[in-house]
Amino acid sequence: MCDASNSALGVVLGERAGVGKPMHVIAYASRRMDPAQLNYTITKKELLEIVFALDKFCSYLLVSKIVVFSKIFLLKKPDAKPRLIQWMLLFQEFNIVIIDKKGAKNSITDHLSRIERDNDPMPIKDEFPDEQLLHITTPTPWFTDICNFVARHLCYTRKDCKMMPNTTSRTIPTYEDFVMIKYIPDTEINSVLQFCHAATGGDHYGSTWTARKVLDCGLYWPTIFKDAYQFVSTCEKCQKAGVAISKRHEIPQQPILFCEVFDVWGINFMGSFSVSNGYSYILLTADYVLKWVKATTTKTNDVKVVVDFLKSNIFCQFGVPKALISDQGSHFCNRAMSSILHKYGVVHRIATTYHPQTNDQAEVFNREIKKTLQKITNPNRKDWSRLLEDALW
Repeated sequence: MCDASNSALGVVLGERAGVGKPMHVIAYASRRMDPAQLNYTITKKELLEIVFALDKFCSYLLVSKIVVFSKIFLLKKPDAKPRLIQWMLLFQEFNIVIIDKKGAKNSITDHLSRIERDNDPMPIKDEFPDEQLLHITTPTPWFTDICNFVARHLCYTRKDCKMMPNTTSRTIPTYEDFVMIKYIPDTEINSVLQFCHAATGGDHYGSTWTARKVLDCGLYWPTIFKDAYQFVSTCEKCQKAGVAISKRHEIPQQPILFCEVFDVWGINFMGSFSVSNGYSYILLTADYVLKWVKATTTKTNDVKVVVDFLKSNIFCQFGVPKALISDQGSHFCNRAMSSILHKYGVVHRIATTYHPQTNDQAEVFNREIKKTLQKITNPNRKDWSRLLEDALW
């Protein structure tokens, strides 16, 4: 309940247990108006008493339904002043209902508004409430999931994860995906990163993929991405072979044709390389939809090798494609190749010398496989033919 006199404001905060039941008084409040507020009109004074009540008891009223009993009979004016408009917007922050009640029936607040007292040094906050209230601005700490687990006593299930060497770690549950993970101590971080980056199957990926491999193994520590970046940036083989694989080197996301799976293939030769177990070339094909790669080592780069590879590895396993994209090499552009493609109804698309991007899928895989082989082969480069399948994996 609110009331305003010519010199002061009075407010009573109460609560009812139900409709028709008596009101239980919680608190009383009153204050004198400053010299500027004494010149307000009646409507402004009645609105000011509500603003004073909302400011005084904001912590009680913020999330509750509020019923205000006051002498206000007009809340909408076509020529409202900016201060009234600001107060009306302030009311919209609360779930408030204003009911007109005469001063004779509102005797308590009427008496409070006429009590003579000194001016309150604290001014009335007639602006918007603090927008940061009930809003957490600090980032969520990394141990939030652990605290939630301890507080709620939830039961989690453990997923199967790869076993890492020499991990004397403790188990920590995660709150969102219900997975039990292992927290790695500082003394074992380098060994875990070495395993996921450079061991068998690591293939010397970049920092992001190395960190993902650690997470896939069910392991975690707070600075995993930062440590993975520092580890990859100091890897000797990665520095010698060039920059690590990043988003700039990823496979293009849009194919050059709108087609079905295994309808369009790109084909290309890699080499010649130093002889390894009698092999000097790599013949590679890539599907333009699934980015599926087939590669094999060859001793020569002639048309017979290409025809045999297409028949045994492409046509028999994935069906006859609609189009085959290659460069202008003599092993792709010849009579035997044209004959077999015409026989099976395959369209042959040829990339020009000045626009090799026509066969970009095969070119991208050539570059990435070559860089991977440079990282995992011996310094003499004689074992690349044995490690080709590891590079593809």
